[in-house]
Amino acid sequence: MKAALVLEDGTILEGSGFGAEKTTSGELVFNTGMTGYQEALTDPSYNGQILMMTYPLIGNYGINFEDGESPKIQAEGFVVRQKCDRPQHRLARQTLDEFLKSQSVAGIADIDTRMLTIKTRQHGTLRSVLKTYSNGSLNKKERARLVNLVKRMRPPEKNNLVAEVSTAKAQIINQNKHGPKIVLIDCGVKENIIRELVLRHCTVIRMPYNVRPAQINKFKPDGILISNGPGDPSHPAIIKQTVPTIRRLAKQYPLFGICLGHQILALAFGARTYKLKFGHRGANQPVKNLEDNKVYITSQNHGFAVNAASCPADIRIIGVNVNDETVEAMQHKSLPVFSVQYHPEAAPGPWDSKYLFDKFLKVCSKKHF
Repeated sequence: MKAALVLEDGTILEGSGFGAEKTTSGELVFNTGMTGYQEALTDPSYNGQILMMTYPLIGNYGINFEDGESPKIQAEGFVVRQKCDRPQHRLARQTLDEFLKSQSVAGIADIDTRMLTIKTRQHGTLRSVLKTYSNGSLNKKERARLVNLVKRMRPPEKNNLVAEVSTAKAQIINQNKHGPKIVLIDCGVKENIIRELVLRHCTVIRMPYNVRPAQINKFKPDGILISNGPGDPSHPAIIKQTVPTIRRLAKQYPLFGICLGHQILALAFGARTYKLKFGHRGANQPVKNLEDNKVYITSQNHGFAVNAASCPADIRIIGVNVNDETVEAMQHKSLPVFSVQYHPEAAPGPWDSKYLFDKFLKVCSKKHF
């Protein structure tokens, strides 16, 4: 099978196709992780995006049935330099090709991902179309059609991507009468966030992104966690439905925001967000903690950030990215509310920041800092 990747600037790359035979579209983004392709593919934060790995060899330890961050592949397509067809790992149950085929997701290999990464860093994320095909050829007419298709493509963040990955109804996970009761506002949560809470004996009440305050109050939780997720935090649906809920509950419960949840918390307190040129996606982002003056290595996956200058006086910035000084952590000066832009649950990635779950549960037990 052959494949072609077409970018909105007219660039066309032809390579080998794998996975499903289809045409798909999305925003092309890159992840710098050397491992974790299964976790990345199944991360709901990649909804609406075509995922490219910068590490050149992908698939060498196969796919298992344990490490998914959601029940299915969330990325619209997959781009790699070289695909491994003979994985070696005791837990491997499928090859990368079989995994994509089973879920009708297209992939392309044998193209210059280094060039694409440099292009993305220079020009920012680009809309793209990925086509895999076994019959015919990419003639002049078809090339023109694909270029026209990508140029007419609606930017993914204009859609309500969160609604596509959030749970439809409340779910109670790991009911435990003796542990903390945590409401998880699901904006596209990674399973490892739930695993970390369950590991700490929490009852987790997973609720839709557009849940109303009264629905949360019925459960009388000890705290609320706002999860990661895809898209623009200032999407009209989020501004209309999620932000007011967070604003209203901020004085009632301890709040902890992760990634998109961090951005939503910022919006709830009056700050603004903006789109980064090419985002932060990988497992080696350095974050300086301004409280203890230490640098933590973190796992990240986001395309938007909080505008530091817009943060109100009652919000204290307590963490910044060493590479570009973007806001990585915030804390309210008087309320039990804090958030991080990075992923303390990692998966894969460093464990430097897992202590944040313990910090949150300690806050939940005291109801104050």
